[in-house]
Amino acid sequence: MWNSSTLSSTDPKSADLKSWSGTLERMQDERLDKQRYVMSGNKSDEVSKLALGAKVERALARRMTGQDATFRVKKRTIGDVEKGGLEVEAN
Repeated sequence: MWNSSTLSSTDPKSADLKSWSGTLERMQDERLDKQRYVMSGNKSDEVSKLALGAKVERALARRMTGQDATFRVKKRTIGDVEKGGLEVEAN
């Protein structure tokens, strides 16, 4: 944290830092840390799988349908004899 001895006491920034420091210290209460829920390994795995499933669902919802290319055989003309015989057509 900040060393309060290097900051002047009349500096408004110093007062702000002391205020923030006091607030942060109050937020770190051991009694509250003991109340926190800690997931078991199985529960953590289950939540991870659900999160992955949700990401896949969102990705599939955003996927553009009907945008796949289709391949068809191109009718050959005299100029196309040297070229390949497939033509790509986007729907």
